[in-house]
Amino acid sequence: MVNRESGMLGVSEISSDMRELSKRETQDVRAAEAVALFCYQLKKRIGAFAAALGALDTLVFAGGIGENARAVRARACDGLKFLWIELDDGRNTANEGVISTPSSQIVVRVIRTDEERMVAEDVCRVLDLARIGEGRS
Repeated sequence: MVNRESGMLGVSEISSDMRELSKRETQDVRAAEAVALFCYQLKKRIGAFAAALGALDTLVFAGGIGENARAVRARACDGLKFLWIELDDGRNTANEGVISTPSSQIVVRVIRTDEERMVAEDVCRVLDLARIGEGRS
């Protein structure tokens, strides 16, 4: 049950995929609530990390949602001006590498990741196999 029926799927009763939930957000209250909850929890975590670290220099969005969900990034950063985080709507919409305003004291970045490759490299390391793609760029 924890692995198959909780998280975004458990809240929305629709899907665990943010792309699907975002598409249905305006027509389905369950999808809207799941996306809103995700953004709220993300915003809380950003604030908690800022408090634990004492400050932020850079905020990085990565992975599937962080790289692709412009609206989630915007909603997560909305109201965080007290942490000196300001998004540039145009840069965010364009999925640029830096999506903060020039005047933002905290640089907000979108960093592309290859999660599958990293998992494969970690598995190879644990199994003491040769590095994947060694010698290739």
